[in-house]
Amino acid sequence: MTDYKRKRVVVTGVGAITPIGNTPTEYWEGLLSGRNGIDYITAFDASHHDCRIAGEVKNFDPHDYLERKEAKRMDRFAQFGVAAAKQAISNAHLVIDDLNAEQIGVMIGSGIGGLKVLEDQQTIYLNRGPDRCSPFMIPMMIANMAAGLTAIHVGAKGPNSCPVTACAAGSNAIGDAFRLIQRGYAQAMICGGTEAAVTPLSVAGFAAARALSTRNDDPAHACRPFDRDRDGFILGEGSGILILEELQYALSRGARIYAEIVGYAMTCDAYHITSPIPGGLGAARAIQLALKDGELTPEMVSYINAHGTSTAANDTNETAAIKKALGEHAYKVAISSTKSMTGHLLGGSGGIEAVATVLAIANDKIPPTINLENPDIECDLDYVPSYSRSQKVEVALSNSFGFGGHNVTLAFKKYL
Repeated sequence: MTDYKRKRVVVTGVGAITPIGNTPTEYWEGLLSGRNGIDYITAFDASHHDCRIAGEVKNFDPHDYLERKEAKRMDRFAQFGVAAAKQAISNAHLVIDDLNAEQIGVMIGSGIGGLKVLEDQQTIYLNRGPDRCSPFMIPMMIANMAAGLTAIHVGAKGPNSCPVTACAAGSNAIGDAFRLIQRGYAQAMICGGTEAAVTPLSVAGFAAARALSTRNDDPAHACRPFDRDRDGFILGEGSGILILEELQYALSRGARIYAEIVGYAMTCDAYHITSPIPGGLGAARAIQLALKDGELTPEMVSYINAHGTSTAANDTNETAAIKKALGEHAYKVAISSTKSMTGHLLGGSGGIEAVATVLAIANDKIPPTINLENPDIECDLDYVPSYSRSQKVEVALSNSFGFGGHNVTLAFKKYL
C-alpha cells in the first residue's frame, strides 16, 4: 500500500468515433442493437489483398471539428482523436480556461500512429524524389501527435503523453491518466486511444502474419469472437475518449458522473512478440491486480468487456485468464466482445471499449457479442451472444492485450 491518500477519480464525459457511429449516442445505440460495422474496404483498392474487409469509420467529416487547413495537416488517426476529445469535453460540460488549463492534461494512446501519411510520403519519395516530401510528414506521422494536437486545440496545459503499447495503448492511456489524478498531478484528464490503420501496408502486414480473417464473402459475420469458426480478427479504426476528473473537482462544478474508475493494472507475459502466454497467465495477473488496486473481490464483478479479438490465440487464453482470476465466479459474469461489431481498433480499441464499459454501468445494459453461433469448446463462459441484456452493472472490467505481451485491465464501478 502507498503511504498517501489516493484521490477518487470519476468519469464525467465520453467521446466516440467508431465504425458503428460517430457520436457516443450513435455508438451506444449501435452496440445495443448489435449493429455490424464491418464491410468491404473503401479506403483503397484491396482486390489483391488476402483480407479485403475492415471496420471503417463512415461519413466522418473532420471539418465538423477542425478548420480545413488544420485538418489537411493531420493524419486521420489524429483527426479522430481530436474529434472524440472535443465530443467528450462537450459531453462533460468541461470548460477549459486560464484558471484550470494547467491542471487539465491529455493522454491519448496509439499503436501505430500516422501510417497512411508514411505510406503516401514513401510513394512520393520513390516517384518524385526527396525534395517533394511534405514538411508536415513527421508531425503528421508520429504517434504522440493526437495527444499534442488535442492539447493545442482545447488549451489543456497539464500532463501530456502517448502510450504506444500496441493494442493496449488506449487502456494504458486511461490507466496512466487515472494515476496522475489519483496522485494529485492533475484535476482532469482527456484520455483514451485512437487509430487509423486501415491502409494497404497495414492490411498486408497483418495478413502476412495470418492474423486477419479472410471471410471476404461474408463481412458481416467475419468477426466472431469465441466462436469455433473464427479465422482471425478484423481491422477497425476510430477513437474513444473519456474525461476523468478528481471527484471533488467534478462535484464542485456539478458534473454528471457516469462511473468511478477504481483499479488499473498492467503486466507483461515476457513470452513472445505476438502470442500470449499459454493459459493467459499474464492477463489473469492483470485482472487480479486491477481488482486488488480497486479493493474489489471477484464476486463483485458484473461485466467484463473482453479483449475478444476473434483469434484462437486470444479467445481461449482470455477465457482461461478470466477463470483463473475470478475462480467459479467467472461462470456468473456477463462477458462481451464489442469488437464483434467494430473490428479491432488496435491502439484505439481500449478507448472505445472503456466508453462501452462505463456506459454499461451508467445504463445497466450489457452489449452483446454478435456472430457467436457455435462457441469454441474451450470458450464456455457467458459471452452475451447475439442480443444485449438489461442487467444491474455494479462493477465492470475492460481488458486490453497487445503484441509484445502487454496486458492491461481497467476496473470501473457505479459511483456511490
